[in-house]
Amino acid sequence: MSKNNNQNYRFVCTLTFGDIYGQIIVWLITITLSLASALALMGARRPVYALATVGLVVLLSLPFLLFAFVTTLLNHIEVTAVEPGTKTEPIPGNVSQQQPVQATS
Repeated sequence: MSKNNNQNYRFVCTLTFGDIYGQIIVWLITITLSLASALALMGARRPVYALATVGLVVLLSLPFLLFAFVTTLLNHIEVTAVEPGTKTEPIPGNVSQQQPVQATS
């Protein structure tokens, strides 16, 4: 049985800066604390430990940051079915719907 399905879909991303603002603040606090601990370890006999501390904190926190960003982005993507022939209106405030600037000569 072959049925020809001419269904159209509309993808809309509703992600705003406020959705990821908290994640950015937490990561900046993490980096600041790691740099503070590195400065505290700089006075030790082996300053290599200070660099290793910063590297370890950044290395271990990046996967969690990327996971948080990606899951937040995927949670803000909406897929809606649109009937063929239906005219879709632009979404207000959506940057992708704006017209590019035209150069005049």
